[in-house]
Amino acid sequence: MANIPAPVQNLIDAFSKLPGIGPRTASRLTFFLLRNNDDIGLKLSEALLNLKSATALCSECFNITLAGHDLCEICADSHRDQDVLCVVEAPMDVIVLEQAAGYHGKYHVLHGVLSPIEGINPEDIRLEPLFKRVAAGGIKEVIIATNPSMEGDATALYIRQKLQPYNVRITRLARGLPVGGELEYADQNTLLRALSGRQEM
Repeated sequence: MANIPAPVQNLIDAFSKLPGIGPRTASRLTFFLLRNNDDIGLKLSEALLNLKSATALCSECFNITLAGHDLCEICADSHRDQDVLCVVEAPMDVIVLEQAAGYHGKYHVLHGVLSPIEGINPEDIRLEPLFKRVAAGGIKEVIIATNPSMEGDATALYIRQKLQPYNVRITRLARGLPVGGELEYADQNTLLRALSGRQEM
């Protein structure tokens, strides 16, 4: 293998640590930036620096907001439903739900899910602030929108257990067949969930 200069190898290694990017893609990205005459590399480096320095977490929901802002735009919006709270795993989930344009309540971002195998316990994610928000009153429904995985389900059950003493409706996102999907391609778990979650028509 050819001897790669350290600055080039360092960038390949950095790209390789990103999710979904293997060594080959990392090398392609690095050499693209190296041979490109435009200022793409400079813009990328500035964007990466600003990503950390110009952003912060909302003090209420822990979504991403601009540095120097106590609340994110959603929490600061008085027109949102104040009594409905959607619990998600990550800030990206907020973006996806907002793009669907069907939810108008508030959010709570956990920044992870419970996973004892990986050493992620309740105190390692934003669960305690969630329980304090509900305990403070004013919330009528908590929608648990963690991913349909073992860890997501375990986190949802833990949240439901902790919120049972409060007079709050606890719901979970429905699961089933995707729009445009065909039965023959659906896995067994998806089919079972679609059957158990069937609705009147």
